[in-house]
Order: sequence, then structure tokens, then C-alpha cells
Amino acid sequence: MRIGMIGLGRMGGNIVRRLMQKGHEAVVYDRDQSAIEKLVGEGAAPASDLKDMKAKLAKPAIFWVMLPAGKITEGTIQELAGIAEPGDIIIDGGNSFYKDDLRRAKALAAKQIDYVDVGTSGGVWGLERGYCMMIGGPKPVFEHLDPIFDALAPGLGTIERTPGLTQEDARAERGYIHAGPAGSGHFVKMVHNGIEYGLMQAFAEGFDILKGKNNSERLPEDERFDLNLKQIAEVWRRGSVVSSWLLDLTAIALAKDAKLAVFEGDVADSGEGQWTIDAAMEEAVPANVLTASLFARYRSRVDHTFGEKLLSAMRFGFGGHVEQKQ
Repeated sequence: MRIGMIGLGRMGGNIVRRLMQKGHEAVVYDRDQSAIEKLVGEGAAPASDLKDMKAKLAKPAIFWVMLPAGKITEGTIQELAGIAEPGDIIIDGGNSFYKDDLRRAKALAAKQIDYVDVGTSGGVWGLERGYCMMIGGPKPVFEHLDPIFDALAPGLGTIERTPGLTQEDARAERGYIHAGPAGSGHFVKMVHNGIEYGLMQAFAEGFDILKGKNNSERLPEDERFDLNLKQIAEVWRRGSVVSSWLLDLTAIALAKDAKLAVFEGDVADSGEGQWTIDAAMEEAVPANVLTASLFARYRSRVDHTFGEKLLSAMRFGFGGHVEQKQ
């Protein structure tokens, strides 16, 4: 299949590369001409603007928008709405708010343009590992796009199959699902990111406690332990209940520098954590851990702990997120 990719940053560029590795074709556009040239050198076709991209795509045209949530994504989709023809497909693969998807899908449906929202997890490792995708939109359109999603997904890999799992749709085991109608893909990814906040905060607090056990000001001498955090992170990776990819990233960061000196601990949030808490309040669902983890990120911008440095290290590890200097 041939797809138009708009936005060639950390994830957009690697999505194009993975698709081309799997035999698909890509027409690429970005405001940064050097990003276009880099992918053209790897086999993609360039587009000078969105109209040029449309002319280089087969019918129905498939546009994949991979831009930061907010004004730039909104403006791009509005521009595409004026270019696309009935039957064309617009995909938002970023982290847009799911209620924006509901509005966009309705407006585009009036023009007979299909809209698909793809919650995409995998970060900077997606090219190598594949992308976990949670997809919302019309089921027939999802089926039409299946070769694209199948190429991007991680596949079965080496993960043991879940005992007792009924085969309603084997694609979940391969790393992607049709979550439901428009908005559902980004909603599931939003909650995924909210859970991610909580998991990361648990590791950060735990390692803060381990590091603080050598605190000479608060603890009597015989109760102080000078613990090797990188050794603890490594041993926990080997068969412990808390082993996970986030722990892997923690171990990698500590192995490079046990003091995490390159990080200040100013931990950003990209919106999904707050949206998850908003959804919890709308549904009257208690979300104590997720709420506390979000508030901890707010507090980190005032004062920093070792645990917050670890949060920054994990965010850099999975997504290449760099701390914003105040």
C-alpha cells in the first residue's frame, strides 16, 4: 500500500521506515526539508505540500498525520479536509484528545471522508520493536488498512501466549486492536498513558527510598545502607514480579550514570495524564494512584528529587523526551 505521512519526527520518520522495510510505499512531508530529504534517500517519495502529496497517492488516498496534539494537528486535518475526496482516509496517529476525534469524525463524515484515530505506543524503539496500536474508526476502514497496521505491529514475538485467551481476534496478540468507533483508539491510549504515569511514579518513589537509606541526617548509623541502585535495578529485571520495560529503561539509565547527573528532575506531562483523571471524574471512578502521579509531576517543576530525575530518565529512554529548561 502507499501512504502519505505528515510529520517526520521521532515516531513519524520511523513509522515510514518500518513500512518501507515491510514492502509498503510512502509519500512524505514535513516543514523541515532535511527530514524529507533523509527519508527520500531511504526510498520515500517527497511531497512539496499536502496538495502535492494528494496527487502522488492512489485512490482512496491514505493520509497519516503524526504531529503533536493541538493546533498543528487541528490545522493539518482541516487543510486535508479541503483536499481529500470522498472515500479518502485521514489517520491521526498522535496523542489527540478523544473528544476532538469525535468532532472531527462527524465533520469529515459529512464530506464522506473516513477518519481513524490510532493510539500509538512504542516511542523511539518502534522501528526495531514494532508499535502497539489501539485503533478507532469504522470497522470496514480498519480492515482496509489492516496491511499497514500489521506491518507496524510487533507481532507475536517471544512473549508467551496468555493461557485461556479466546481467539476473538488474533490481532491483539500481534500488537494491535480495533478498539471501537472514532475516538476509542485515543481513549484507550490515553488511559494507557495514565497508567504509565502511575507505574513510573512507583519506580521513582521506590528508588528514592532505596537511595535515601544512606541518609546520615535522618537515620541512626546502624540503620544506614549504602545500596547499589544499578545492581538492584539489574537483579529486579531477572525474574522479579516488577520486571518490565520501564524497569529495563531504569537499569539502562542507572548503568550509564548512577547519579543521573544529566537530568534535573523537571518532569513534563503531555496531557494524557490529566485527560485520564478528567475521564475518571466524569465516570466517578476513583483513580488515586494516577492522580497522585500527575500531581507529582506538577510538583517536580518546583523542586527536584532523585526519583524525579529517574522519571526524566525513563521518559528519555522510551520517547526521547528532553527536559524543558525553566
